[in-house]
Amino acid sequence: MSYLSDHPSNAAIGLAIPHESASLHVTGAALYTDDLLARIPGILHAHPVQAPHAHARVRRLDPSAALTVPGVVRVLTAADVPGLNDSGVKGDEPLFPAEVRYYGQAVCWVLGETLEAARIGAAAIAADGVDYEPLPAIITLREAIAAGSFQGAAQHVHRGDVDAALATSAHVFTGEIEFAGQEHFYLETQASIALVDESGQVLVHSSTQHPSETQGIVAHVLGVPDHAVTVQSLRMGGGFGGKEMQPHGFAAVAALGATLTGRPVRVRLTRPQDMSMTGKRHGFHATWRVGFDAEGHFTALDATLTSDGGWSLDLSEAVLARALCHVDNAYHLPHVSLHGRVAMTHKTSQTAFRGFGGPQGMLVIEDLLGRCAPQLGLAPDELRRRNLYTTGQSTPYGQEVRHADRLVRAWDTLSARARLEERRAEVAAFNAAHRHTKRGLAVTPVKFGISFNFTPLNQAGALVHVYKDGSVLINHGGTEMGQGLHTKMIQVAATALGVPLSRIRLAPTRTDKVPNTSATAASSGADLNGGAVKDACRQIRARLDGIEGGADLGWEDLVAKAYLERVQLWAAGYYRTEGLHWDSSSMQGAPFKYFAYGVAATEVEVDGFTGAYRTRRVDIVHDVGDSVSPLVDIGQIEGAFVQGAGWLTLEDLRWDESDGPTRGRVATQAASTYKLPSFSELPDVFNVTLLEHAYEEGAIYGSKAVGEPPLMLALSVREALRQAAAAFGPPGVSIDLASPATPEAVYWASELARSAVPADTTMAYAAELAPGNGSPGAPSLSGNGSGRTTQVTS
Repeated sequence: MSYLSDHPSNAAIGLAIPHESASLHVTGAALYTDDLLARIPGILHAHPVQAPHAHARVRRLDPSAALTVPGVVRVLTAADVPGLNDSGVKGDEPLFPAEVRYYGQAVCWVLGETLEAARIGAAAIAADGVDYEPLPAIITLREAIAAGSFQGAAQHVHRGDVDAALATSAHVFTGEIEFAGQEHFYLETQASIALVDESGQVLVHSSTQHPSETQGIVAHVLGVPDHAVTVQSLRMGGGFGGKEMQPHGFAAVAALGATLTGRPVRVRLTRPQDMSMTGKRHGFHATWRVGFDAEGHFTALDATLTSDGGWSLDLSEAVLARALCHVDNAYHLPHVSLHGRVAMTHKTSQTAFRGFGGPQGMLVIEDLLGRCAPQLGLAPDELRRRNLYTTGQSTPYGQEVRHADRLVRAWDTLSARARLEERRAEVAAFNAAHRHTKRGLAVTPVKFGISFNFTPLNQAGALVHVYKDGSVLINHGGTEMGQGLHTKMIQVAATALGVPLSRIRLAPTRTDKVPNTSATAASSGADLNGGAVKDACRQIRARLDGIEGGADLGWEDLVAKAYLERVQLWAAGYYRTEGLHWDSSSMQGAPFKYFAYGVAATEVEVDGFTGAYRTRRVDIVHDVGDSVSPLVDIGQIEGAFVQGAGWLTLEDLRWDESDGPTRGRVATQAASTYKLPSFSELPDVFNVTLLEHAYEEGAIYGSKAVGEPPLMLALSVREALRQAAAAFGPPGVSIDLASPATPEAVYWASELARSAVPADTTMAYAAELAPGNGSPGAPSLSGNGSGRTTQVTS
């Protein structure tokens, strides 16, 4: 499919143009789902009745109290569902549950003329209309593991003979890590508006990354065929994976209310509702054994990863599969045995989040390397570099690592541009001169597979219209959540048709224009939809090129002539990613079209009295192939890195794990209790460079995906913090660091380093000493990883 990557000279792709809606965003003129409220008369507002238990049986539900509230029109319950009372894809997510499975789950929804009326009606039901029978609740991963509480299929990636390789390894270490999830905190909360026309056709405006799946869920809840439901995604105020599966139930509530009342219905969650009712990034627990040879090369890795799936499966199996496929990150592992399982806990159903398990898998091996390097007598950067993939090697699941040389090239380019050798000496000199302030400088790589692990999802469609005046309208199956997908599609169409950017407009994503689309996820939005848009444009261009004398005409005249000659001026495009094969039962194959590579270096400074730190400098070299839209790509790299740093250092997601009445409640339900990255956490110096000479054959115009891979470059921040904390102790001390590495966690890690003696070769237990991780009198809240580890050396 070389035609896909070939492009003409003087093309619109590769231009550093602004986001197509940038001016609308900054002026406030951009419309989002809930902004349509003012344009729809007679709309009803929905409000949930949320359960005050993490696990309970609903013994009685009486909505009559709400119906006495002025302005309340109807209460939606399970008895109102004409189709299937389920909002998931696994059949395990009742829309109206008889058994509550997480704190804050909606047991019914109140419809009111105003949002206040609906809220008061919901409060009336909560106060006197529901009886619950509380049941035991599993909240933490460790509780789930101890109880054997698992769901879905166990998974195993295997290569070679791990036991034999470990038995002959020069060095063997064992360890354990537990780390928290992450709240999406998209600016626009979950929102849907549903209307029914005179023919019974249901139109749902939804803030969704997956309109076709939202369509399917709404249809089966209503008991109608898919063609009776149209879903439109105008644009999203952020998604990050949190709107891939989670919007379906809210859209179904709106659609059900609209069909029963004959009036438009709006569902829009408040921030606390969104944070208490929707899934997060999966937290993980992992145990491992690892072997190295005398030169510090990996010999074997045996690991078990357990993800916290929450109350239902959602996408947990797929997230776990990607985590297992990314434990290797950028390193060759000759012998591997990776086991994965999904825990069932009584928490929100954890879901897709930027990276989709890849960050969790990579964190396991990067944490492992950070701990083991001092024990091997090697600098962490050196240990990482000498284990990078080289040409001809393959992943543990059997896929060749093409262009592995780009990893080394990106590393060396970064080293030169960021003056790493000089700065390491500067950091060492600073640390020697400052007793109470230390710096750390760490380099970490990324190798991230691009494509959906589930092969059938790697397809897309598009519909391109050329009108008689030469203007062009594009419909495609991808959704815009601020990431710049629409901008890239305009550039692709302009290049394929050979017309100015100004002649092209994009229509909102709708299921009645392009059907059966995949989610805009897995960093594949530009690859898939770009392929479909180019295919449609190529068909149109071929017809125009066949017009006699057309080569001498301008675009508008050519189109006018084509219309008069009855030449078709629209086309449906289609694209499917070729060369993929994946056996989910054996976890072997080639599930990815290609790998995206990157390297980051981060320098931090830590205050030894408080653990407070600042990021002094970040340098990134990232492989995006031949960039379709460099300004968009650089923005994605910067944003992803900051979001990754938030997960690893600031965003301390916690649930109440006490035995009291609020057990299982999300304790961090707002920005007041959940710390997000802000301007003050940005690096003082932030340099992003796109890797040169990185053309990707067979991808749209030679480009590569950029949405997710840069997030994992933020692992360099955590590793720099580890090195800075270790600098408070004697040379060669190996320390553990909780995740997220909050200032508190960094302080306790620094204290442990200070208490170490040079002869001590035991890995430190920083997180075990930290308040909140089991120390006497600590608040009973879970979330930050224990980070416990032990070491065995042979």
